[in-house]
Amino acid sequence: MLNQYETVFILTPVLSDVQMKEAVDKFKEFILESGGEMINEENWGIKELAYPIQKKTTGFYSLLEFKANPTFIKKLEVNFRRDERIMRFLIFKPDKHAILYSEKRRNNKKETKEA
Repeated sequence: MLNQYETVFILTPVLSDVQMKEAVDKFKEFILESGGEMINEENWGIKELAYPIQKKTTGFYSLLEFKANPTFIKKLEVNFRRDERIMRFLIFKPDKHAILYSEKRRNNKKETKEA
């Protein structure tokens, strides 16, 4: 039984666009190789941090929505901690209301892109 999860992580701003994309792809591949399913990926770009992390005031924000086995989450956390490009991360399991909201938000984005 696969549960739905969302993770937001902040990559260090010293990476080039190519390096940032490689880092995001690495975690997407890890989810897929572990039997998970990707639902959505969003690149929120470089944003100002609320407080400095590792003496940096900005970071690349990325969101991944996926389905995975609950035992996989610990492995994903370990991989985030081991990757020096990741400054912060948060993994959470949304409730049914958050899942519906995410679906509605994705559909609204598709409609605005098509228009």
